Amino acid sequence: MATPALTRAHERADRARRTDDILDELDHTESEEARDQLFEALVRANMGVARSIAARYRNRGISDDDLEQVAYLALVRAARAYDHSRGHDFMSFCVPSIRGEVRRHFRDLGWMVRPPRRVQELQSRLERTESDLQHRLGRAPRTDEIAHDLDAPVSDVEEALATVGCFSPVSLDQPTSTETTSIADQLGSVDSGLAAVEARVMLAPAVRGLDRRERRILELRFFHGCTQQEIADDIGVTQMQVSRLLSGLMQRLRAQLEPALHQQGSAA
Repeated sequence: MATPALTRAHERADRARRTDDILDELDHTESEEARDQLFEALVRANMGVARSIAARYRNRGISDDDLEQVAYLALVRAARAYDHSRGHDFMSFCVPSIRGEVRRHFRDLGWMVRPPRRVQELQSRLERTESDLQHRLGRAPRTDEIAHDLDAPVSDVEEALATVGCFSPVSLDQPTSTETTSIADQLGSVDSGLAAVEARVMLAPAVRGLDRRERRILELRFFHGCTQQEIADDIGVTQMQVSRLLSGLMQRLRAQLEPALHQQGSAA
């Protein structure tokens, strides 16, 4: 029974033979219609190679269909530019072009969080270098070893290593190792109480300077949410008087708070 590796080897050999046959026919065909048909057959015969190149970039934030389309278009362009008379192998000519187009597409559109271009380009070389070093060393390579192999500064490699998740950041809904909570469950939230504490600290001196009726008006308006008419009924005045009293209170409090707010802003 043939092994998967042997099957793939047979498939590659069949593809290579089919490609050579098509190219030979193209060399001896002058009919434009026939040449178009042969060119289409040439592209179809090698679409599996384009798919294989695109597959290396799966699960990194761009759909498989988009990556394959980019690879197919690159294959068509490379096939159009290929000159059989120069004696170069067809795949040796096309593969670098396809790989380059896919990488450029991925570099330009695959980043959900976009780091500097130099880091993007370094990160694209990082995965293979890290894998090769691990195979050679028999262990995970250190950052300085990766930098040496890439001929790049250690600081740039550290930054590139940190951008691995920029292609497809982890969802906040993903469960943690406990599988009972998500990442989002462990994130902190803005504590509105802190702002309230700060406001009370700043307001306290100003409020202490108010008389009993003025403090009652503020309590009813801002702590109990009473309307002006309800406040008027409570303190025994008209709604119009409450409106004027509230306006005057706000102006006085604002005048007393402005120096403190200005000083706080300057400190920040």
